[in-house]
Amino acid sequence: MAQHIGAPCEPLVKVGDYVKVGEKIGDTDAFMSAPIHASVSGTVKEIKDVVALNGRLCKTVVIESDNRMQLSPDIKQPVVNSREDFVKAVRESGAVGLGGAGFPTHVKLAFDPDKTPIDTLLVNAAECEPYITSDYRELLENTDSVLGGIKLIMKNLEIPRCIIGVEADKPEAIEKLRKLTAPTPAIKVVTLRSRFPQGAEKVLIRTLTGRTVREGKLPADVGCMVMNVSTCGFIHSYIRTGMPLIKRRITVDGNIVNAPANFFVAVGTLLHDVVGYASMRKQPDKIILGGPMMGNCAFDPDTPLGKTTNAVLLFNGAPEYKESPCIRCGRCIRACAVNLAPTELEHAYDRRDAEALRKLKVNLCMNCGSCSYVCPAKHSLAEKNQLAKDFLRSSDTNKGK
Repeated sequence: MAQHIGAPCEPLVKVGDYVKVGEKIGDTDAFMSAPIHASVSGTVKEIKDVVALNGRLCKTVVIESDNRMQLSPDIKQPVVNSREDFVKAVRESGAVGLGGAGFPTHVKLAFDPDKTPIDTLLVNAAECEPYITSDYRELLENTDSVLGGIKLIMKNLEIPRCIIGVEADKPEAIEKLRKLTAPTPAIKVVTLRSRFPQGAEKVLIRTLTGRTVREGKLPADVGCMVMNVSTCGFIHSYIRTGMPLIKRRITVDGNIVNAPANFFVAVGTLLHDVVGYASMRKQPDKIILGGPMMGNCAFDPDTPLGKTTNAVLLFNGAPEYKESPCIRCGRCIRACAVNLAPTELEHAYDRRDAEALRKLKVNLCMNCGSCSYVCPAKHSLAEKNQLAKDFLRSSDTNKGK
């Protein structure tokens, strides 16, 4: 019931209920949220708490599939005659950012054009993390829907131009997109350097427009809206069919996978079912959901895969590193995409100095992991930054009391 940034949903069903594909089974009145829909037909066997990848308890609805995939009568093509209709339809679809962040899509779309006018839609097709190719396959296999979603967003929200950013290591996608967008001057395809973390929202905005999103600000504050390419494709599909977000494309890869591939997986599928389907040379000793830089290590084979899971990466023989003293080499500072000083942030957190963390702009950290990757002393700098953010939030809360 928590597959997005913001308030988790509450179950709309109870144990023993029979549900059908596409039926809404979780929702909330909170604005920063998105509803959850059944991805299979079957019986609700259990409603329980599980430990999510972030270590927090999450309420889940367990459905035993009847293998019939009966469709809910609620699945209907939405009627869209206005901006408000469009935003409402996107919320009802359960759409969230499919690049991994999980930001409820309707929240982005519901901007006030008088207060925060948006002149540019940026479509994130960078997909800069190693191994992951789900967005790339979306570009190649579902191009018409991707462009259809882009045009729907531009039309209904009156956004005059769109820039699609694609990394240079995807030449087939770039060629196909340029060919199909040639008759539409308002949509421009830009080739990006193949460099991590090129796909990070603030980095993408800076690269494609030259605009800077300051601390505490949103892309809308600089006239931009950033949408993942797969999210655009889904929006077009939903407006055309009325089928909510109940499945997604994920990459299955890693150093022990014989045949890396992309699969459409029903939301809620258990991790061990996907792992069991993969062709592997060895049993994995590490499983990462998401990319190797920003993903999370899975600790439970019964972990349900959610809307934001874009990859299952399987590894064996992962190296273990021993931390040594910082040598003040500055590599972490040079590697930071938003010009922070990770080593200084680490020192500030270790001494629990909230004021120093605030001055060093720890909240700008996007947790890309570049600092940890380049550190010769093997310090967990990115992880420390996330702990520092939590510490700073707690400090501010206690200060307010």
